[in-house]
Amino acid sequence: MKCFVQFQAARNKIMLLLLPSIIFRRRQNLLILHHLSRSLSFSSTPDSFSHHNLRRQDLDQNTLVLRTLSLYSNDWKLALDFFNWQLHSDSNFHHTTHTYNRIIDILCKFFQFNNAWDLIHQMRKTHLSFPNRTTFRILFNRYASAHLVQEAIIAYNRSQDFNLKDEITFSHLIDALCEYKHVVEAAEICFGKDDVHHLNNTKIYNTILRGWLKLRWWSKCSELWEEMDRRGVEKDLFSYTIYMDIQSKSGKPWKAVRMYKKMNKKGIKLDVVIYNTVINAIGQSEGVDFAVRIFHEMADLGCHPTVETFNVIINLLCQNRRFREAHNLFVEMSKRGYSPNVVTYQSFFAYLEKPMQILKLFDEMIVNGVRPRLDTYVLLMRKFGKLGFLRPVFLVWKKMEQHGPSPDNHTYNALIDALLHKGLIDMAKKYDDEMLAKGLSAKPRVELDAKLMDTVKSISSK
Repeated sequence: MKCFVQFQAARNKIMLLLLPSIIFRRRQNLLILHHLSRSLSFSSTPDSFSHHNLRRQDLDQNTLVLRTLSLYSNDWKLALDFFNWQLHSDSNFHHTTHTYNRIIDILCKFFQFNNAWDLIHQMRKTHLSFPNRTTFRILFNRYASAHLVQEAIIAYNRSQDFNLKDEITFSHLIDALCEYKHVVEAAEICFGKDDVHHLNNTKIYNTILRGWLKLRWWSKCSELWEEMDRRGVEKDLFSYTIYMDIQSKSGKPWKAVRMYKKMNKKGIKLDVVIYNTVINAIGQSEGVDFAVRIFHEMADLGCHPTVETFNVIINLLCQNRRFREAHNLFVEMSKRGYSPNVVTYQSFFAYLEKPMQILKLFDEMIVNGVRPRLDTYVLLMRKFGKLGFLRPVFLVWKKMEQHGPSPDNHTYNALIDALLHKGLIDMAKKYDDEMLAKGLSAKPRVELDAKLMDTVKSISSK
């Protein structure tokens, strides 16, 4: 117990030493944000603008505020400081429902639910910022991700105060619960009472079915699929898409292919989403060449591919180390007017092995206007870290600082793991402390615990 108290005291002292630099950095950031916001402000008075120009001005500033909030989505205090500063600044800007929703999402991400509700009540003041279904969908998602199921249900009931308690909002609640693996509770809400009115709602069944898929509870998937038939619930294309995905991911992709062939024989018109699932299933069960054959078949039948279709084929080719063919398809999709997205590039990043080749493609992606996601940075840093290349890890980290958004716990952990892999404990400790200062959670590491205990002993001896 004494050791633990010493440990905590030492950590607090370290944080006090870090605090001045943290405050200075936050002031610097706010100053940068001030100049950034001013960069899109208009010097003329409102009277000098037509109504159209005023709307355009509001749109530009609204976009700027949203982008700035997104850049600081992993530092809720700084994001809230900026939001409030913009709220009380002397500009003509007024927060909209979109900007409120963005800050509410950031606050809830860090469990600042009370602050979020304060803002929701504040939104009532003008018609520009009145809460909408997206506001409550954000709440449902954040409560569900924090495993606060009862709080999510209470939020759904409170939506009545804003005239938003309806079937659409209910479906958002169920979707959020299933997305974050609270499918048992979602099923109980939908089907656990005698007075339910969702027993023939195809969309609700699809959502629950997708939830069992996420949990990989294959028997529950089969039971619900059969129950839909027993209760006369009409199955739509989305139902078949989900169930084919279930068959593929449960290790039975040939069953998905069989269902596809049956649907073809029945003359059911398939959409591109079904084809994407089928192409992936055939690629996994019968090989990428068969998947390419289906790809050409769908085009012949007049079903136009999407970027996701190309991504499925490219990913299958990369899995099989057929990079030249994947690159040729990459070039072809661009020529046909399909812009590669971040998922397209990530298929290459996941399977290429040469750091310089990966970094060149990464730079090309940014130049082409494809913005990396946080999971893109994590994928690259973890890959380079496992390969034992530290310099590329820092190059990726620098790109993230240049292009945003601000790092989250996954990106910090990827960097720290790479540093520890190379034995750079002091540098890893620095980033671990930086995480703590931002309120992000670091995973426990033996090397850093030992380093902290050495610090405890050093402080205690003084």
